[in-house]
Amino acid sequence: MDAAEGEEEYVYRISTAAEWEELQRTGSIFGGDLDKSTGCIHLSKLDQVRPTLQKFFMNTDADLYLLQVDAKKLGDGLIYELVDGSVRFPHFYGPSRSFSPMPLDAVTKAEKLTCSDGKFSCSLLN
Repeated sequence: MDAAEGEEEYVYRISTAAEWEELQRTGSIFGGDLDKSTGCIHLSKLDQVRPTLQKFFMNTDADLYLLQVDAKKLGDGLIYELVDGSVRFPHFYGPSRSFSPMPLDAVTKAEKLTCSDGKFSCSLLN
């Protein structure tokens, strides 16, 4: 599915505090090890954030932030792809799938996630 088919106004990035600090300091990020090894920055639609947190971030000791990203600012580098054969996730490749860094100016909000009783929360998830 290409960017024109995605109708999300915002997509979301679950970031560690270190990644969020790097993004603010340098103006862009290539993401973590998974992103670098696959050549795209992994994002989520809002309804995918909680399941992604539960599946991949429950045992992390790092402080986490949820970044709200303006999908239009990612342009045609934002691609929705089928994962596990059933769910489409947004991935940011950059123009012409060149694996470009995600720019800071695409982030419209950032909130620290808290975890209580095994559930993550922040106002973006309410």
